[in-house]
Amino acid sequence: MSQVDELDKYRAPALDKGLDILELLASSSEGLSQAEIAKSLDRTPNEIYRMLDRLVRRNYVRRDGDRYELTLKLFELAHMTPPVGRLVNQSMPVLRTFARDAQQAVHLVVYDRNILVVVAQVDGPGYWNVSIRVGSRISLVNTGSGHVFLAHATPEERELMLEDPVTRAAEVLTPDLETRLVQVREQGCEAMQSLQIAGVTNLSVPIFGPLGTVIAALTCPYTQRLDAVDAPDRDTALGLLRSASREVSERHRVAAK
Repeated sequence: MSQVDELDKYRAPALDKGLDILELLASSSEGLSQAEIAKSLDRTPNEIYRMLDRLVRRNYVRRDGDRYELTLKLFELAHMTPPVGRLVNQSMPVLRTFARDAQQAVHLVVYDRNILVVVAQVDGPGYWNVSIRVGSRISLVNTGSGHVFLAHATPEERELMLEDPVTRAAEVLTPDLETRLVQVREQGCEAMQSLQIAGVTNLSVPIFGPLGTVIAALTCPYTQRLDAVDAPDRDTALGLLRSASREVSERHRVAAK
């Protein structure tokens, strides 16, 4: 039996249709209309109407006017997974302490199937923060969190991490980034200008599991405070972030015993 036949052996067309809709909406930042969804999936609007209705009623999808967008229900379900839930519970008190002392926002990132996912986030105590939403999916190659994961991976692991799950083609790291990753591993942290927002320095440190592997990254999108003369500077914030990573790693190690 060919691989295609094997994959089609137990097809469930209705389930496939629902999953196609969820995956399509996940890739859209502004939501899509019923007509746009139908066109993207090469189906008629009538074919997807009932499926959209069920997804809305089950709260996987939200309707806003004539547009549909994902809710956070899928993230909440994933968040209920014991390892992730335990990690977040262990981390949140530490993240709150860091945010208070550093007067900066901070978020916790895990690796999931070739992408990074923000699973926890805490704002700083002031009115002004640069933060990222829980559930956001971010890149490996152009973020501080991604550099932390890649820096502590073997060449074989990196190739798998950067492999496109559809085409199976792996992204090739540039020589400059390879050199950068060596420095990140040696220094135990990444401190880089954000490639998404001007004026932000991403400070990122690893969280280690009991076996010494990186299971998560802590990242502070550091911005210099001009309204608080006593606010910690970048180096101080990085020191606080290192301490936070050690505490979370130790909490996870003790809980795993």
